[in-house]
Formats: sequence, structure tokens, C-alpha cells
Amino acid sequence: MKKTVLIIAAIGLVFVTTGAKEKKPKEVIVAAPVKVFNNAVDSMSYALGMNVGTDFGKNIKAIPGGKSNIELIIKGFATAMKGDSTLMTSAVATEFFKNYITAAQAKDTEVKKGEGEKFLAENKSKPGVQTTASGLQYQILKNAEGVKPKATDSVKVHYTGTLIDGTKFDSSVDRGEPITFPLNQVIPGWTEGVQLMSVGSKYKFFVPYALGYGDKGAGNGAIPGFATLIFEVELLEIKPLKEVAPAVVAEPVKVAKTPAKGTKAAKVVKSTKK
Repeated sequence: MKKTVLIIAAIGLVFVTTGAKEKKPKEVIVAAPVKVFNNAVDSMSYALGMNVGTDFGKNIKAIPGGKSNIELIIKGFATAMKGDSTLMTSAVATEFFKNYITAAQAKDTEVKKGEGEKFLAENKSKPGVQTTASGLQYQILKNAEGVKPKATDSVKVHYTGTLIDGTKFDSSVDRGEPITFPLNQVIPGWTEGVQLMSVGSKYKFFVPYALGYGDKGAGNGAIPGFATLIFEVELLEIKPLKEVAPAVVAEPVKVAKTPAKGTKAAKVVKSTKK
């Protein structure tokens, strides 16, 4: 596991920003700053501390387990920055941090997986909910008869996606614009589930993490790893894969025979020669 140093990462964000290619600044009206420091170095130092603190405050929320002691973080940071004697050596601190993160991630994983498994176990016994061999659960909200899409087809749908706690992470309905995509290029739960539908039908899918976004999640954290997902999907149109037209085999060019001498045709050929 690579060493994770959140403070350095936060400072890096500051310097990446200052080192970026200069662009024409937009006109921004801001209130006059309060004069607190007597020189530019002090002002810069405080501004840097603010930037690092703001970014670090956001990053620290991503620590597995969600718990930390801010006062001790500040104390350790300040002590190390000043070069004073610390309560841990650098090697011990790195090893302890790595082991803590590994254990906390494993615990978080078990909690998330357990929540999804419990939800699906209770959900499958609800009226109208059916379960496929893969573990995908679905409920027919609006039935329709007709042709069903193949995995190689493209489909046009309206959908809304939520987590099991009700948090909405995406919705074409809210955007007012349906989406079209090849059915074999989405998560397995969609590829399998939408093939059960006919145009005009509306289904509700309960997708286990293994048929969704797996242990990584998606959407920059909007969909956590190991998340069980719920989708309401309305199938609007099927666009079958166009068959590739068979190759046309051209017939060989027929070569005209040379007319016999003395015939009318021979005279026509001869008359065209210069």
C-alpha cells in the first residue's frame, strides 16, 4: 500500500492551483479584506494555512470509520512542522496510519455489504418482487406486451436511481431528457433487467453490488462501493442492432470477343482505331 499523507496532498492542491497556466481573471467584486498582519509573509502564511485547512477538512471526512481527533491532528502537524520532538517516529506513524486505514476499510466494507444483503433478504419476500438466478430483484410497476430488447440492442429509457436509504444519485426524469445506450455497455443488473421489459413497461430493479458498481462505486462517491442500488426504469424505445449487409460479390467482367475479319462489327472496331 502506498504511503498516504493527507496533509501533503492538501498542500499539493494549493501549489497545483498556483502553478497552473495563467488565465485571464474574471472580474470579481469582493469585500475589502480585514487587515490583520503587518507584513506580506505573515498574510501569505495565514492564507496558506487556511487553504490547507479547508482542503484537509474535506479530505479527512473520507477517512474510513469517519472518526478523528482534530486537536491531536493539529498538534501532530504543528510539532512535525516545527521539527520538535514527536511522540512517534516517522516510521511508526506511517505504519500505524496504514494499519488503521486497512482495518477501518475492512470494517466499513463488511458494514456496507451487510446492509445491502439484509435489505435484499427482506425485500425479496415483498409482494410482487421477483428474483432472477443472478440475484437481481425486480418489480413490475407497469406491464406492457411486445418485443423485448436483446443485449446487443440499444434502448431509450427514463430512469431514477437511488440508494437503499432513499438518497437519489441520478435521474433522467429530473433532467427531463431520456437516455439512449447500448444495453451491453452498462452495469450487469441493467443489461439483464431491461431485457425483461417491453416498450411502454416500467420496472423497479433492486441491484446487488456485484451486478452494479462493485467495490469501487461510481460518480465520485455518489454511489459508494458495495452499494445495493434501486432503479425505476421505463422503456421508451428499442433500437435493434443493424445487421451488417452481406458483401456483394461482383461478377467477373466479360471480355468481348474480337470480331471476325470482314464482318460489319470488325469494320466498326477498325474504324475507331487511329
